[in-house]
Amino acid sequence: MDILNALVAFLNFVFIPAAAYGAQLALGALGVTLIYGILRFSNFAHGDTMAFGTAITILTTWGMQSLGISLGPLPTALLALPVGIAATALLVLGTDRAVYRFYRVQKAAPIIFVMASVGVMFVMNGLTRLVIGVDEQRFDDGARFIIAVRDFREWSGLAEGLALRSTQALTVVVTAIVCAALFWFLNRTKAGKAMRAYSDNEDLALLSGIDPERVVRLTWIIAAALMTIAGVLYGLDKSFRPFNYFQILLPIFAAAIVGGLGSPVGAIAGGFLVAFSEVAVTYPWVKVAGYLFPGWEPGGLLQLLGTEYKFAVSFVILIVVLLFRPTGLFRGKSV
Repeated sequence: MDILNALVAFLNFVFIPAAAYGAQLALGALGVTLIYGILRFSNFAHGDTMAFGTAITILTTWGMQSLGISLGPLPTALLALPVGIAATALLVLGTDRAVYRFYRVQKAAPIIFVMASVGVMFVMNGLTRLVIGVDEQRFDDGARFIIAVRDFREWSGLAEGLALRSTQALTVVVTAIVCAALFWFLNRTKAGKAMRAYSDNEDLALLSGIDPERVVRLTWIIAAALMTIAGVLYGLDKSFRPFNYFQILLPIFAAAIVGGLGSPVGAIAGGFLVAFSEVAVTYPWVKVAGYLFPGWEPGGLLQLLGTEYKFAVSFVILIVVLLFRPTGLFRGKSV
């Protein structure tokens, strides 16, 4: 029974939260790696663009709720998500037209694009705060739990209860669907193959008659969808505050680089690797150890780092990968 209690505690406090968080990072990292693989620069405005898309989704959700529109046990935000994606797509297309297109025509160095994206990041940050404010916002509705602690204890007879929130399960399911749809699009459709050809060899793609501006537009639209979905899932699972999306930029970039910039599969693997590392390093293992070794008093929490150092874990992983395997786990394959 103690082993089962330890397993339930592990699932409850490590595996399930890390799986949901990893799915959110994977979607964010997919957007980063898509932009890098095709447009050839690291978009530092990624996190704040996620925040903008989430803010628009939240405002639309509130509007629907005021009209009595809901999805029953599912969050109303899923109905509002297309509005958030459309608004974010218009914003990034406008940003590309106003900022990045000029540098693309000039064939500027990638570092110029990166610095331009830093400027865009500050504009996006201010715009999001102007739209929805700076306070924490909660917009999750519908059923809160798929598995409740009390119900699980009554069913299993264990001392440790298992909780599975609906937002956690929804995050994993939506991420799986989005990833499958993205890989199908990139590998099976004419537009997706054109994007991959443009990523592999821009000059040869142009000679083949591929329209570069269409590829750029498609890339931004897909990236906007990925950013908005990732941001909304993150907000549903935790809460929405614009500054949180600036902070999450580090683990998202760490996930993309760990997997290999330009590799969609690497972005997904990197997202889960970073998430499980963050959660495992900052979780106090004393409860699990207490079940596995009854009577042992460790005299501490068995916690490697406090939760306030969670993002430091991403930074350490990023540095280690850049030092010893700069191409990432999947060697930075192009999209």
